[in-house]
Amino acid sequence: MSLLRNIRTVLLLLVCILSTGTSAYGGFEFQLGDQAKGEIGFWAQTWYQYVEDGKDSNNDGIRDNGLNDFMIRRAYFSIRGEATPYLDFFTYIATDRIGQEGLNDSSLGLGSGVAFRDLWITLKPHETFKIQVGRMYVPLTRNYGTTSTMSLLTTDLDWTQGGIRSNIFYPNKVGRDDGATLWGNIRGGLIQYRLMLGEGEEGSRNPDDNLRFAGRISASLFEPETGWFNPGTYMGKKRVLSLGAGIDSQDDLLLATEREDYFSWTADVFYDQPLGSYGALTFEGAYIDIKNGPNPITFTQQASGDDASIISLKAGYLMPGNIGPGQVQPFVHFQQISVDESGKDDTNVYGAGLNYFIKGHANKISLDYTFVDQKQEIPIQDVQDHFIITVQLAAGF
Repeated sequence: MSLLRNIRTVLLLLVCILSTGTSAYGGFEFQLGDQAKGEIGFWAQTWYQYVEDGKDSNNDGIRDNGLNDFMIRRAYFSIRGEATPYLDFFTYIATDRIGQEGLNDSSLGLGSGVAFRDLWITLKPHETFKIQVGRMYVPLTRNYGTTSTMSLLTTDLDWTQGGIRSNIFYPNKVGRDDGATLWGNIRGGLIQYRLMLGEGEEGSRNPDDNLRFAGRISASLFEPETGWFNPGTYMGKKRVLSLGAGIDSQDDLLLATEREDYFSWTADVFYDQPLGSYGALTFEGAYIDIKNGPNPITFTQQASGDDASIISLKAGYLMPGNIGPGQVQPFVHFQQISVDESGKDDTNVYGAGLNYFIKGHANKISLDYTFVDQKQEIPIQDVQDHFIITVQLAAGF
């Protein structure tokens, strides 16, 4: 019943705000007084997934039946506004993975319930110096540090950052953290920096209540990227070459049975090239190095406290012209998760699919085939080769 009450509250708020006006960008704008203004929106993804079961319970050479799973992958109600030219706010009221089998954490809006997924206030005395306080992305990777999940190149995030049916290697609250971030754009967006002081791991895993330190810097060599969120592909509308690097650390965490200092760093490149009448090309690559990772990675041999490295590559090609009402964009992706601990082997994640854009990023149909390939299968640990097929329908404004 609490879920129904939350939904009714959100819908009532939506109706009240919708009566104030509309935006040319697809959301709905509102004005309060002389200075205060804002915009609201709603967006959702629905998924069907088939997950092959890697187990052979009868030891007869035949794998068990797979899983058919329908879910609401994401549903976001957003409110953003500006109280004055120097002070603004943003929130996502969200729920994730409603209906995913075996998952439920209503306090974080997973499986059931509604939560404030992102919520921050930004003091912005200057474009080069902004102070953002609240719950927000961790400024580490590009894939889940600056890229909006509403506009990914691939159907979902990387496997090691919560994509498809996996989890996130770094401390997080559904990919976010509570804290303060100093960020800004230098020389019109040629350079963007982000520095976070956050909570990270809490409770028994952080006995001394140490804070987390994270930071990211990127250089845009062609057209600038100045926003907090970036798209995973510009769909031929912008020429971007961005080079980025990030670090993340939290000392003296209780991982497995010992206290360890967690530290990770990453370097990445993003390239989006319009090709005129020939469409557009998008490429992204990243390397991540992890020391004493706090979280195990699903369906891999990486456990809490392990050292590991991750290679991630993805590419897409936006085909020219329309097919029916929309455009088609095939894509491919690859990740290698290498655990540095003795006796542990790699996991490779391959995938391919396509987007069919009906109206921008928010309204599209996507199809993805992902294969999880183990160098060494360990059935007792649920580390087996298997494939996942995902069909997505997304819509919103």
